[in-house]
Amino acid sequence: MSDKNKAILEKANAAIAKGNNEGFLSCCADDTKWTFVGDKTLKGKEAVRQWMATTYVEPPKFIVANLIAEGDFVTALGDITLKEEDGKAAHYSYCDVWRFRGDKIVELRAFVIKAEVEDEDSSTA
Repeated sequence: MSDKNKAILEKANAAIAKGNNEGFLSCCADDTKWTFVGDKTLKGKEAVRQWMATTYVEPPKFIVANLIAEGDFVTALGDITLKEEDGKAAHYSYCDVWRFRGDKIVELRAFVIKAEVEDEDSSTA
């Protein structure tokens, strides 16, 4: 089950990287719930769709350092770069804990912190 869930998350993230939000959402249950700890909670696939439409104006750039899976959970550690409203790139470090039910993502608990970019390590993947 763990490897299957990792593969689903990798497929979903690949869709986002290509700007295919609907491809990502096809991996989510209709009642998916996303909690951005300390910020907001999105309830349902439509709420996530609306959030993606405003947040992912351009596809984000991900660097996934680790995917750790056990049972119904996959934890992703990494960095993400998003284009902000002013057109400048913003860099974040994150820890996402995804929960699966069957073949669908049903929950996300995201811990996201704005980060400074270190020029000397920017080519590390």
